[in-house]
Amino acid sequence: MKPERPFVAERPLARHSSALLRPAPGAADLLPGLARAGDRLARALRGALAPVLGGASAMVDCAAPVEQTAGACGLPDLAAYSLYAVGSEAQPILSVVEGETVLRLLDRAFGGPGEAPSPLPRELSLSAELMVGRIEAILAQQISAAFGPDAGATRPLRRARSLADLAGLADETPMAMLALSVREGSRGAWTIRIALPIAVLAGLTGLVAKRSAPPPRAPARPLDAPFADMPLTVRAVLVDVPLPLSALSGLEIGQVLAVPVARNVPLRIAESVIGHGTIGAVDDRVAIQLTQLS
Repeated sequence: MKPERPFVAERPLARHSSALLRPAPGAADLLPGLARAGDRLARALRGALAPVLGGASAMVDCAAPVEQTAGACGLPDLAAYSLYAVGSEAQPILSVVEGETVLRLLDRAFGGPGEAPSPLPRELSLSAELMVGRIEAILAQQISAAFGPDAGATRPLRRARSLADLAGLADETPMAMLALSVREGSRGAWTIRIALPIAVLAGLTGLVAKRSAPPPRAPARPLDAPFADMPLTVRAVLVDVPLPLSALSGLEIGQVLAVPVARNVPLRIAESVIGHGTIGAVDDRVAIQLTQLS
């Protein structure tokens, strides 16, 4: 089908001002939020790792997150790389556990002292893969809790022997890395590494680019507009005499009531006392000399 005439836009294309567009958050804005999530993850893992530690709890500490490329996230020796999908948008998160650690945990699970074979095998056995699966299930549950309810559920997807085979990330992809150190009494510490691309970090941590802080505002002064012209009623309470209802009902014209005037007369604006003064006279008019300001 050929159009009868060429299409011409009736209006010019919209051009958005860069001043109206919020810049994308950088790593400096996002890493503090990841550090807080890492601290929550470390606290949760202290008890959650008990099923793979023979029922014992461990001390788990999270180091400050660092930014590095995907090519630098891998380990040169035997390791278990796992990929997770977070939330409905399947945001990728990776975990890395050293193969020697997996074999030590496996030896303990079968009643051994927790020693790895020497030399290490070239790849993990089927039973070792099952141990990695148990660690993945624990991490998936706790990652969801660490990033908050808005992040959504986390589910393990697959695992591999190298980062390149697992996620297909280019070596120069910017990544954020968390290192979780697990210590059990006198046993040697081992590490769980959590890595995720910087590009998905903003959605997981709920952070946006920091806006420049507004200039500090000084408190308003009474002499500034519009406060300077605001009329206020000041009352001086000279005497306040309580009388019972029986005395009020028996009042007569010409009766004299004794009203003691206080030495310090309060000055009020509405119900607030702003000061006190003493009664005097100026040019045959009653006046109050201020003696105290509240």
